[in-house]
Amino acid sequence: MPRIVSRLREAVRQRALRRCEYCQLPESVALSPFHIEHIISLKHHGATDASNLAWSCLQCNLSKGSDVAGYDSVTNQLTALFNPRQQRWEEHFEMRGAIIFGLTAEGQVTADVLQLNIPEQIAIRKAALRKGLW
Repeated sequence: MPRIVSRLREAVRQRALRRCEYCQLPESVALSPFHIEHIISLKHHGATDASNLAWSCLQCNLSKGSDVAGYDSVTNQLTALFNPRQQRWEEHFEMRGAIIFGLTAEGQVTADVLQLNIPEQIAIRKAALRKGLW
């Protein structure tokens, strides 16, 4: 894996406003360090440049892996995952309390593949919401 220079890493972090670009978790409340995530993985010939990098919490990064798509549980259609460089979070997701709902097929599939609503993630969001950190 190519080494990501600190200047690029910090630019990706700042662009994301120090939040996970998939689940919107603020870096300040995360239990683990955030990662630079290749939206299109190196395995699929994705570039290591700002246009293909996202700031990601550990849970989202590990759950996504090299995936670029998943199967929609309603239609059974292969559907691309949310791409934070090409799409706006608000158009694909909505927070209702501590639950993240997919508003589109991409949002629903991403929520499923990245396991955005597993109990541990909901508990972290609830605690952050209670403390006014979200």
